[in-house]
Amino acid sequence: MATLEVNDASMQALAAYLQKTLDPSTRKEAESFLGKLQDSQNFGQLVLQLIATKSFDMHIRFAASLLFKNFVRRNWLSDDDGANKISLADRDAIKSRIVDLMTISEARIQLQLSDAVTQIADSDFPQKWQGLIPELVSKLNPNDFVTNNGLLQTAHSIFQRWRPLYPSDNLYTEIKIALESFCEPYRQATDAMIQANPQNAAQLKVLFETLYLLTEIYHDLNCHDIPEFFVTHLQEFLGLFHKYMTYDNPLLTGDDEDAPGPILQVKASICEVVELYSKRYEEDFSSLPEFIQTSWTLLTTLGLEPRNDTLVSKAMSFLTSVVKNGRHRDMFSSNDVLSQLCEKVVLPNMGLRESDEELFEDEPIEYIRRDLEGSDSETRRRAATELVRGLLDQFPTEVTAIITNYIQHYLQRYNSNVSLNWKDKDAALFLLTSIAAKSVGSQFGARETNAEVNIIEFFEKNVYPDLAAPVSGAIHPILKVDAIKYLYTFRGQFTKEQILATLPLLVKHLESTNYAVYTYAAICIERILFMRASGTAGPMLFSSDNVESLAHDLISNLFRLIELGQTPEKLAENDYLMKCVMRVILTVREKMMPLVTLCLGRLTAIVQAVSSNPSNPKFNHYVFESIGALIRFICTSTPEAAEQFESLLFQPFQVILQQDIAEFTPYVFQLLSQLLSFNTRAELSPAYQAMLPPLVQPTLWQQQGNIPALVKLLQAYLQKGASWIVANNHLEPILGVFQKLVSSKLNDHHAFELLQTMIIYVPMSILGNYMKPVLIMLLTRLQNHKTDKFKKSFVNFSFFYMALDKEGTGPDAYWALFDTVQSGLFVQFLKTVWLTEAQKVSGRVERKTCAVALVRLTTGSKTITEGTNFDAAWPAVVTAMVKFFEAPQDVKGAAADAAEDDELYAIDIEESGYQAQFSQLTSTSSAKVDPTAAVQDPKQLLVEGLVRFNQAYPGRFQHGQIQLQPETKAHLANYLASAGVSL
Repeated sequence: MATLEVNDASMQALAAYLQKTLDPSTRKEAESFLGKLQDSQNFGQLVLQLIATKSFDMHIRFAASLLFKNFVRRNWLSDDDGANKISLADRDAIKSRIVDLMTISEARIQLQLSDAVTQIADSDFPQKWQGLIPELVSKLNPNDFVTNNGLLQTAHSIFQRWRPLYPSDNLYTEIKIALESFCEPYRQATDAMIQANPQNAAQLKVLFETLYLLTEIYHDLNCHDIPEFFVTHLQEFLGLFHKYMTYDNPLLTGDDEDAPGPILQVKASICEVVELYSKRYEEDFSSLPEFIQTSWTLLTTLGLEPRNDTLVSKAMSFLTSVVKNGRHRDMFSSNDVLSQLCEKVVLPNMGLRESDEELFEDEPIEYIRRDLEGSDSETRRRAATELVRGLLDQFPTEVTAIITNYIQHYLQRYNSNVSLNWKDKDAALFLLTSIAAKSVGSQFGARETNAEVNIIEFFEKNVYPDLAAPVSGAIHPILKVDAIKYLYTFRGQFTKEQILATLPLLVKHLESTNYAVYTYAAICIERILFMRASGTAGPMLFSSDNVESLAHDLISNLFRLIELGQTPEKLAENDYLMKCVMRVILTVREKMMPLVTLCLGRLTAIVQAVSSNPSNPKFNHYVFESIGALIRFICTSTPEAAEQFESLLFQPFQVILQQDIAEFTPYVFQLLSQLLSFNTRAELSPAYQAMLPPLVQPTLWQQQGNIPALVKLLQAYLQKGASWIVANNHLEPILGVFQKLVSSKLNDHHAFELLQTMIIYVPMSILGNYMKPVLIMLLTRLQNHKTDKFKKSFVNFSFFYMALDKEGTGPDAYWALFDTVQSGLFVQFLKTVWLTEAQKVSGRVERKTCAVALVRLTTGSKTITEGTNFDAAWPAVVTAMVKFFEAPQDVKGAAADAAEDDELYAIDIEESGYQAQFSQLTSTSSAKVDPTAAVQDPKQLLVEGLVRFNQAYPGRFQHGQIQLQPETKAHLANYLASAGVSL
């Protein structure tokens, strides 16, 4: 590791490169240089010194603070193999300086350094940074609340991660350390200064920021238990909270109708605290009724301006938590209270506001995301809906009746003037959904519904007419969206036939000119096609036969809408449309053949367009998933189509690889491996041959995101072209890749995947020459850097080697290989590792492989059956084998895996999760290779082997049985008897 001098010359050089990062023409070169420089000793200290040197321009120092924050984020944690990327000396130096520098820095820089402190604390606090909290507290100044706010923000950033964690001794230790430092005087000082400055707007703004942060820290410190200090002073705290829930000062209201001011932020934070107390510490919360009344007052007096949204949502969330608690049922049980709650709180917050309309028209994609993805968790409508559902938990009949009356009222007003009163119908539909759907999920819609609401009848009378009306007719676009969303939400309540009848109407809405309307249509279609026959499980409800006739209109309209984007960013903006493309392909499957050229042409054009700025990971994933699905289904039914795919895809794929577009290269490698696996040529084509040498170069393997896909691609090469690989001297470079992978704790399982593929497809007469150094490498790693994952992989590999029926493999070959390293080593591993670990083997293919290996050891190993090892090894092997067979896990063949594979395409992306580093394409997945595919039943293999063994070595089976336990002998006899065999 090179060492940087922390001096003026180094700072000037660093500043020059930071300046270059601000110029698009030199940015890439500068970022590359800085990336390499980060491996140097003292790099972090040098950047901090530059930040502290005020003689540098502010924009350079700010760029340095961003560089430092990202340096910490990428490098502070040990790498995946446990190595520190920043030396301990550098770590200590950084921690000794950063808090002080943060305190004296300008606000913009302070924010970046605060983030860096938080990231370091996530790793090191408290064990490796015990002085952090005392140092933060020591910097607090009763006369400088601006600086205090920076320090408090940092403390809150560190503490807030406790909120979702499960209680543990370590967690309570952290909280105790924080409690010992953060005490009440600062809150009291803030309160006193607020009272002393009622007319000083600037000072009040700073003080309320302090009060907000102190309230958040109070929440952090109380999130798992009420510390003794807070129990002692609870009434003081609650009195202070109540005081500021009712506090008002026009100087802090502000003119901005969108952004919440300091008072609103404080009140919203207090609502979160009292909700926490109502849920967890109710017995200590004697003033709960007072806070309920105050929240009610807030909700009935706050205006509809967006700046109030967060506070309104938090206040309703608090009321919801109280309502759901059955112990407070009497507070809400009268019809008058329920009616007032619905009329004064629910209804005003269910209506569509002007700001909502503006968002629908000006930023429809944001409107949709807030509505569907839960990003509107702090919107009024979401909070009001949750309040209604909370009331339904306790008063289902009463609340349903009250809300139903309002729904009828709104519908009557709408029907009296449909063009003028369209918002009334919007409110009616929203109210209906709130009482009809007790729980809603994005995957399957409404899973639990209100039996007192006739969902289908309401649809037929009030929703279907809007859905069937002309796409661009008189119906307001928001009502069109409401109709589509109704079907989306309650899709699980409709029969297959009912949904099929509405599907053409949804497809028609893809012709709408309104962004939100056609996007909701795509979303609804996609979720309908994802439905399963048995609700949340079982085969897909809709097959290619149901959708084939609509496929052309669906695909052509979806691509047309996507291509309306005139820039790479706008093109990739609407991932809902691309997800629908993917789902159509996954549903229509091999019947997409007439549309393959159309689809691939549009998809590759999209890839080329967005590759200049891959801005939307979800969109990109769906694009490549769509390509993988086409390859999967078309090439399965028409194998010769693989060459057509190659001709269309190789050129754009080569561009991606040449330009090293990191976001796309893992996808390209996965698709290339899929194409190669489907290729029907007898030999590798020249294009594939030319591609292999660059694939084994170290550069590609330095990016973790590439590794799983590259391993899969090399496996495909070995499967299709092992003879060419050997003949052209490419085996050793692949073994070099194996060596790199096996040394990595993160990637060692990929090493075993690659090694097993080599053993299956490369003649052992060639590969055998390398197996001794390979085994030594594995044993060295097992001895020096053993992990549970590596041990498991090594055990599975050993059973694989012994189970494989190929020249140069099997128990005796493996035994001989071990003896080349050290005589007697095989028996040692057999007894202390393989036989004891066999019971832990999991996975159908792995367990079947283990079973076959144990059978081959029992009946087919001459080293055991003929040699002096019989008495020492055979009874132990048989005992372990019988125990394995009798374990309550399936060891039959991989038929179940193959059956499941047919439905792999149905896995939802949200279900499997998108990962930034590497994202597996579901459409390219395949069943695990079964190295013992020829064996249908390991027990039958055992019986056949025992018969041969008994014939070859008369009396030895009976001799071996003498050393077995009665239970083991009984099971063996049962296996033989079941096959009609007696020995």
